[in-house]
Amino acid sequence: MRFGVYDFGQPWWLSLLLLAGAWLWWRRKRRPAAILFSRVGVLADGPSLGRWTARVLLACRVVAIAGATVALARPRAGARVEQVSGDGISIMLAIDLSSSMLAEDFQPQNRLEVAKDRVKQFISGRSVDQVGLVSFSGEALTQVPLTIDYPVLMAAVDNLQPGQLEDGTAIGTAIATSVNRLRTATGRSKVLILLTDGVNNRGTIDPRTAAQSAAALGVRIYTIGVGTDGMAPVPVGRGVFGLRYELRPVELDEPLLEYIAQVSGGRYFRARDGLALQRIYQQIDQLERSPIRAKRFVRYHELYLWPLTIGVLALLVEFGLGAVRGPLP
Repeated sequence: MRFGVYDFGQPWWLSLLLLAGAWLWWRRKRRPAAILFSRVGVLADGPSLGRWTARVLLACRVVAIAGATVALARPRAGARVEQVSGDGISIMLAIDLSSSMLAEDFQPQNRLEVAKDRVKQFISGRSVDQVGLVSFSGEALTQVPLTIDYPVLMAAVDNLQPGQLEDGTAIGTAIATSVNRLRTATGRSKVLILLTDGVNNRGTIDPRTAAQSAAALGVRIYTIGVGTDGMAPVPVGRGVFGLRYELRPVELDEPLLEYIAQVSGGRYFRARDGLALQRIYQQIDQLERSPIRAKRFVRYHELYLWPLTIGVLALLVEFGLGAVRGPLP
């Protein structure tokens, strides 16, 4: 635990330190100013431990009193903790893993790597919302069901790669898989954010039918189309000098994505570069905010044993020396 708050649980005990200081002042004032011996040689016949032992005994008593007093005041270190509660939103993230997501028109990275980075930023901005992850290409797979374990979710996003599923773009299947996860969710609202760069060409579920079913179940869908206009470089293999690229046309079914968003009460966005995609997720983040009630408190760790131990050790030293020299007057 990292501590950022230090205080005393019962600080009024510290007033005893003032009394101890007054006692030392009184003791010093009552010490005789004159030498009681007419001959200096008499001092040589005194106790062998001498005057420094008396000072050590006095110091031990002061430390013992101070240690006990500070321990009674209960010194403690605390870490500020924020307990967050609220009515969360249930959000499924559907991400296209088709081979075209490797197109490098979102420099300096390909579409998928940029999308993964923006999705993780979006996840890190949630606090009480349940978020799940579906990946899709020619089929769809739930990578992470709805959860508030955001580190696990972001690790799953990091591991997304094309080739994990049959190639293609099954938008209808992705919607159906995501909606099935949201169907029994308990959040105050249910949202699907679907990101793709292609045209529906796989799966047995029609995307329009899936969107209508989502709307009937109260699921709002935000669709994001990614990719530049025209042609985009896509890696097609590795040659002598590294990766080989091929220019392929950007095929994005925007009318379909607009329909899916419109029929479900969501919104369609187009991202032609990484910055635009970042802004889109920021807009969705603002549109889908849940009210949060936060309570802040401090979790303390008691430290009284430290001054108490020092005080007891000082007292033991005083007893030990006092047995040899004699107690302080």
